[in-house]
Amino acid sequence: MSQILIHPLTATLLVVGAAVGYAVATVGMKAASDGFTPVGISLGIIGFSIAFLAEIVLLRRADLSVIYIIIVAAETLLILAYAAWIGEGLNLRQAFGATMVLGGLVAISL
Repeated sequence: MSQILIHPLTATLLVVGAAVGYAVATVGMKAASDGFTPVGISLGIIGFSIAFLAEIVLLRRADLSVIYIIIVAAETLLILAYAAWIGEGLNLRQAFGATMVLGGLVAISL
């Protein structure tokens, strides 16, 4: 299997769901890093559960390498947006590095 064999809209929604799940889990980990708060722990559990279930459905119909790269790219963009929103934006060097990582993901997925 080298391509996604489900409807493109369904695949897109599942990829976005997995990326959002990982992003929510990351927000939970950030919240829990200040102390193991129930909100942080709950967000982590909920986020990872959403990502886990979305990826299971995707992996039944597509290669891991394709799915993982797309999800990581989408999750990275979501986390960068969240970091900027909470005031932890990137400096120029970090932004350049993030761009290189995302570019690398695109390059290996082609």
